[in-house]
Parts: sequence; C-alpha cells; structure tokens
Amino acid sequence: MPITKSAEKALRQSKKRRVENLRKINAYKMVAKEFKKLAASGKKDDMQKLLPKLYKKLDKATKGGVIKKNKASRLKSKAAKLLK
Repeated sequence: MPITKSAEKALRQSKKRRVENLRKINAYKMVAKEFKKLAASGKKDDMQKLLPKLYKKLDKATKGGVIKKNKASRLKSKAAKLLK
C-alpha cells in the first residue's frame, strides 16, 4: 500500500493507464484475429474492408505508446501480405 499522497495518486494513475492500455491492446488483437480468420476462409472482399480498421487500431496503439512503431509496421505488412 502506498504511504504518501503522491504514491496514492501514482497508483490511481497507473491503474487507469493499465485499463486503457489493455483496452487498446485487446482492440487491435481482436481485429487482427478476425482478419486472420477471414484470410483462412478466403473472403478477400471482407478482408479489404477490415484492413483500414486494423491499420487504425494499430496506429492508435502506437500513438498511445502501447506498442512500438516497428511492431505496428510489421503487423501492417503481415496483414497486407495476407490480403495479397
């Protein structure tokens, strides 16, 4: 348990940040899973529609510092290869 007021505040902040970070992580992972599922079933039209959404979720996660820029780039590249 935190003893000082500043430590209490830091704990509150870290809890809020953790929740938000997990929300962003789960958002891009869910879209990525859905994209892979469509790739396995061969539905290119649906994949084409889902690709911008995946890019947006990855960019938001990168902007928030949840994942690194190169990881987002790698995942985008992988998704584009799956589409082709």
